[in-house]
Amino acid sequence: MNEQSPRKRPAKPYRRPKKDPVRILAFEALRAVDERDAYANLVLPPLLRKAREKEGFEPRDAALATELVYGTLRRQGTYDAIIAACIDRPLREVDPPVLDVLSLGAHQLLGTRIPPHAAVSATVELARVVLGDGRAKFVNAVLRRITAHDLDGWLEKVAPPYEDDPEAHLAVVHSHPRWIVSALWDALGGGRAGIEDLLEADNERPEVTLVARPGRATTEELLAVLGEDSALPGRWSPHAVRLAEGGEPGALEAVREGRAGVQDEGSQLVALALADVPLDGPDTRWLDGCAGPGGKAALLGALAAERGAALLASEKQPHRARLVERALAGNPGPYQVIAADGTRPPWREGSFDRVLVDVPCTGLGALRRRPEARWRRRPEDVPGFAPLQRDLLREALRAVRVGGVVGYATCSPHPAETKAVVDDVLKREGVSAEWIDARPHMQGVPALGDGPDVQLWPHLHGTDAMYLALLRRTG
Repeated sequence: MNEQSPRKRPAKPYRRPKKDPVRILAFEALRAVDERDAYANLVLPPLLRKAREKEGFEPRDAALATELVYGTLRRQGTYDAIIAACIDRPLREVDPPVLDVLSLGAHQLLGTRIPPHAAVSATVELARVVLGDGRAKFVNAVLRRITAHDLDGWLEKVAPPYEDDPEAHLAVVHSHPRWIVSALWDALGGGRAGIEDLLEADNERPEVTLVARPGRATTEELLAVLGEDSALPGRWSPHAVRLAEGGEPGALEAVREGRAGVQDEGSQLVALALADVPLDGPDTRWLDGCAGPGGKAALLGALAAERGAALLASEKQPHRARLVERALAGNPGPYQVIAADGTRPPWREGSFDRVLVDVPCTGLGALRRRPEARWRRRPEDVPGFAPLQRDLLREALRAVRVGGVVGYATCSPHPAETKAVVDDVLKREGVSAEWIDARPHMQGVPALGDGPDVQLWPHLHGTDAMYLALLRRTG
């Protein structure tokens, strides 16, 4: 009697992957950041608007998508180290889309309160949709290895001991490139506690801060409209209002009308300090020499209008000059916006009483707002900006009259982009100028250092790391 061959189990029917609009949107945002060198703060809003219109996104969906994108970008260095410990090939050999999905999954497992089984399941479903079933199996295997430890457990395994290599340890634990850790530590000075506080502040979601433009809106007006549960007064600027998490600036009539705008409090303090310096003689002609995209120009224009002064806002790039025009529209006082190169200016020497130059820089002071910038910048970028920064400051000192004041500002705390630029210009360029102590012109702001220049910090002041030097032309 012949033995019967064993029956084959019937194959499981193929199940189509479930499409999760929130995670698909987050993946699309990360791919745009990676493929097009886009910035998340520019990519994400239109994706969210489209999702609200077509997918019926609710506020909680938008909040989760935003957290997945920004959280993944901020902790990318940490997650890369953990993922590398869970695979059997160099990280550079993993296709970028696969790595984006893995990073999204790692953030859900290690950086959110999403239950591990839900984080793995949702990420594998995403992988099936955007990568295919084959690569989804690889994603599933890696994520299950990641579930073996929580974040602290993984950091003990993948971060070099602090005692052996402090900068490498901080780079992995706080997800910053090592060279940026070194540069920030040099700028900040002090021991371990301060630099850890700073790096951690870079990984926190920044508040949205509004400015009530003088003569056009008041903080009282904005606070009354928003309500005490949705907004608080600024910490330092008398014109600042801080929105609670999830607040939408565009919903405010004052913002839509241009009477108020979104502006970091550090940026406000720079403009206010320049305007606060007393002058002998006329005070009727102000210049913003690097005005795009227009936040400081709009505040300066409003302050100038209160004193009967006129503002000239100059921006080299025409498309950014149009943004400045939009920001200044409706300003109560006289102003003009031009597209001009501040290193080859069309104005005559000594034409202005006050001049601000917020120069292009590496942007290391705004890493909490643009977390992807930390992974794009390279050490050689710092000296790359130096000639332009020096040229702009030199021409600003020539543009101001004798006795007038220049504010040199930059959103970077790197020593080579701040005091070194000012010192070099004052020594070499033959323009006589003296330092003004900027600290008294930021009244009430603590921890401003020894002066005469000022460096603001996210962990100390809740602002971007803005730098300001005030100079008076003497001859």
